[in-house]
Amino acid sequence: MKGYKEYVKDQPIFICSKGFEAESLMTLDEVLVEEMPGAKFGVLSGPSHAEEVSVDMPTAMVVASEDESLCNMLANIFKSDTMRIYTSSDVKGVELGGALKNIIAFCAGVLNGLGLGDNSFAALITRGLAEISRIGVVLGGKKDTFYGLTGLGDLIVTCASEHSRNRKAGMLIGQGNTIEETREKVGMTIESIDNIDVAYKLANKFNVEVPIINTVYNVLYNNLSPKDGVVQLMRRELKQE
Repeated sequence: MKGYKEYVKDQPIFICSKGFEAESLMTLDEVLVEEMPGAKFGVLSGPSHAEEVSVDMPTAMVVASEDESLCNMLANIFKSDTMRIYTSSDVKGVELGGALKNIIAFCAGVLNGLGLGDNSFAALITRGLAEISRIGVVLGGKKDTFYGLTGLGDLIVTCASEHSRNRKAGMLIGQGNTIEETREKVGMTIESIDNIDVAYKLANKFNVEVPIINTVYNVLYNNLSPKDGVVQLMRRELKQE
């Protein structure tokens, strides 16, 4: 943003990246506002693997902005027989769903690496979504947003897909690889590993209950074995859903 903001006059900006600024724990819309106060912007997110979009498989996404006209403009630019864009005013919720779901996708890969099955997968997605929405609401998102395309939808596609780098990375960890070995074998950016650290810090900062995120953090950074991590989660004190 520092590099190109001098070229931005009154053009709208759309954020397509997913994640956080690790040092400050800021979301990307907050970084944009800090660097370019007054800029017109929106966020584009949703379950959309490029491998499928590029060969015209039907895809639905969400564009969010406080400026409804920006949402409508982008939705109309992209609408086609194979692309449908929904609109939202919940910038924070749409952005956080895309950033946080990578963590649960990483965990889905860990389960796969451990050889666990569909029951475990369903439990992870359901309880993982609960953790995503808790953090998201505390940071300013609307709860309903996390049960839409940019929350649940993106979570499903990333947890289940063979295209997912985050799922592949988790699978390697589940099979006993180190973080360094995993990065080398995946060969591309693994957003989830960095986002796990940020989400862990945010949850502590705002006192949010996130047992899955806490556990995978300890697997990555405190030498907890993935198998023992699963047992710890299963043996937590019983409670109402």
